[in-house]
Amino acid sequence: MKILVVNGPNLNFLGIREKAIYGDQNYDYLVKTIKDKALEVGAEVECYQSNHEGAIIDKLQEAYFNGTDAIIINPGAYTHYSYAIHDALKSLEKIYKIEIHISDINSRESFRSNSVTAPACDEQIVGHGLAGYLEAIDHAVLNRS
Repeated sequence: MKILVVNGPNLNFLGIREKAIYGDQNYDYLVKTIKDKALEVGAEVECYQSNHEGAIIDKLQEAYFNGTDAIIINPGAYTHYSYAIHDALKSLEKIYKIEIHISDINSRESFRSNSVTAPACDEQIVGHGLAGYLEAIDHAVLNRS
C-alpha cells in the first residue's frame, strides 16, 4: 500500500508554533512517527509539506499517476477556503482520502470549524494530536480499495 501524507502551511513549525495547541514535538518527529507506523503496517509512505497552495495541488495531482492508494492531508489554513485543493482532492476518486487536524477545529475560533476540503475526502479526524496521523494510517489500511 502506498500512502501520501500532505501537510499544508505552518505544519513545518510544529514544536515552535502555539505549543499549547499543537504540542512540543517538531515536524521531524512527526515524520519519523509516521514512517515508523507505515513500516509497522507494511505500507510505503511519503511525507510532503508545503506552505504553497499550488505546490500542494501539484503533489495531489502527482498521486493520481504514481499508484498512491491513500492520501492523508492536513491542509492547515487552506482547510477553510481552498476550493482549489478541494477540487484537486475531488478529482482523485479512486484514492482513499482522510483529512486530519491535530487540534479540534470544531472547538476553536468559529472560522476553523468550516472545512471546504473535508467534503472531498472520505473521512475526517480532528483533535487527536499527532496520534491522529497514526489513526489515519490505520483507517487507510483498513479501507484499502
